[in-house]
Amino acid sequence: MKKYSILFGLILLVWACQKDENKLNNKDEYFLKVPIGFPDPNIPDDNKLTRSRIALGKQIFYDPILSKDSSRSCGSCHNQYLAFADSSDVSFGIEQRAGTRNSPSIANVAYQKALLREGGVPTLEMQVLVPIQDHNEFNYNMLLIVDRMKRIPAYVEAAQKAYNREIDPFVITRSIAAFERTLLSGNSPFDQWFYQKKNNAVGETVIRGYSLFTSDRLNCIKCHNGFLFTDQSFTNNGLYVDYPDSGRIRLTGFDVDRAVFKVPSLRNVGLTAPYMHDGSLKSLDAVIDHYQTGGKAHPNKSIFLKSFMLSAQERLELLAFLNSLTDLEFIKNPEFK
Repeated sequence: MKKYSILFGLILLVWACQKDENKLNNKDEYFLKVPIGFPDPNIPDDNKLTRSRIALGKQIFYDPILSKDSSRSCGSCHNQYLAFADSSDVSFGIEQRAGTRNSPSIANVAYQKALLREGGVPTLEMQVLVPIQDHNEFNYNMLLIVDRMKRIPAYVEAAQKAYNREIDPFVITRSIAAFERTLLSGNSPFDQWFYQKKNNAVGETVIRGYSLFTSDRLNCIKCHNGFLFTDQSFTNNGLYVDYPDSGRIRLTGFDVDRAVFKVPSLRNVGLTAPYMHDGSLKSLDAVIDHYQTGGKAHPNKSIFLKSFMLSAQERLELLAFLNSLTDLEFIKNPEFK
């Protein structure tokens, strides 16, 4: 729990820095490109989207200035071509220190209600504080990052333009969050068929795969539902009997949260291997194999998990549906590079 005490101390520090930064320039206003079928995400009143805020956040997102040895950035573990996920089992920080978990995709993170695998961070503005202070990630200090940035005229000027204030923790956390809220993915072949009503966007194999996915026999839809293909709940999926990572209990202290993790979105799932909180399953075939068994007998295992059998054809159909959630426009969008 010491880690969370430090984190929330930093959160209070950032909130304490607030002042009147919301004098928006109408010419700077940014209109979010919300995909068809998606609701409008909630945007905090103290961080309305503007072009200058997004541009500043994007610059910081890709700048290794946030890490102690200036070797790693947010973009190091969130690669656009992988739907802003990572291809390593667990991501690596400074000095090639191995992290403890697989980096999830941050596509559509604007809609996430609680961040990190155990849901320990309530807002996107606060999320960046976690890798900054984590020993195995950036291993640095927000105030020292501010000192670094104050010596760079371009950052000083950009902070004034975006928030009408000097570069400080508020500007850094808010601008990164502003950029990340633009990372909306909702134009996959499945979206074109299901939401945009383009009948020829997918073939019968995908449609049959979607029918399997939503069937009572497989029960996938119980947790992976809605436009994000996640209900954002926390559950145990029977990956192990004994988990090296204790999961959500680290946050809550309740035994019902032992080895419980947030249900991930399946959007762009064909790009985000390896899978699970620890990256232990290397392919979608391996994921299907796991769920076919019904999972291992952990006390907190979801009641929705049950074994099933797929024919070779049904497996192909299910895989076709999952791969139809890949949004090629998103991973190539020059606005995010």
